[in-house]
Amino acid sequence: MARYNMIERIRTRLEELNRSERKVADVIMKDPGAATGMSIATLAQKASVSEPTVNRFCRSFETKGYPDFKIKLAQSLAGGTPYVSRSIDPDDDAKGYGDKIFGATIAALDDARRALDPKLIERAVDYLIQAKQISFFGLGASGPVAQDAQHKFFRFNLPVMAYEDVLMQRMVAAACHTGDVIVIISYTGRTRELVEIAELARGNGAVVLGITAPGSPLAAQCTESLDVITPEDTDVYMPMTSRMIHLALIDVLATGVTLRRGEGFLDHLKKIKDSLQATRFPVEE
Repeated sequence: MARYNMIERIRTRLEELNRSERKVADVIMKDPGAATGMSIATLAQKASVSEPTVNRFCRSFETKGYPDFKIKLAQSLAGGTPYVSRSIDPDDDAKGYGDKIFGATIAALDDARRALDPKLIERAVDYLIQAKQISFFGLGASGPVAQDAQHKFFRFNLPVMAYEDVLMQRMVAAACHTGDVIVIISYTGRTRELVEIAELARGNGAVVLGITAPGSPLAAQCTESLDVITPEDTDVYMPMTSRMIHLALIDVLATGVTLRRGEGFLDHLKKIKDSLQATRFPVEE
């Protein structure tokens, strides 16, 4: 069993658990480190369940009981440094953690490439090419991705803005109309404010495109959702590979829009590029 497997197994089985078992899981997942130091009585009390329920929960994860479960939970926490990356070990040197981060990113991008649905991309490009204006929303680590999208899409002669402030996002959603497109970027898709904003925008006639987790509350509120599936746990670790996939998807959409505009539009893009020449030192030969 991989050292981090217990935490992942709990997470993937959350929807299968009954109400009492889910209470136990919620306490553990809220702070796995603290849970490894709890007695069975303390955990049962915090979850508002009985001690036999805790034992049944532990055995359902193929452990001999609560003590064995705690050992495997502790092993899962030893699999990485919280808020960095689960694959990083505390004694890794620069080459070690550098190779791991690049390797994980390359693997995640390749997995995302193979999972990409071309028909879904085409539909998203359809919405973007017909938009009267486009707004990109992102919070936290997704904010810079929204800014990057604005940097790419402003070239298309469309009103384009990126918003990282949730109050501004809500006001934009409240003021939008039919013909507007809002792209919401969220790895988890579980941020309450973004889900509410998506519902508000669609209620006002806007198209809402999500770049988010499949089956998430946000995906359910979007007109279309581009699924992002990675093993990254951003509840515990700092976003790394998921952010790179989001950036790549923005590039895919921007390229799709460029191609739809046709060859005649390339002159416009070249004009923008040429405007930067005077700001750069010449290349030395």
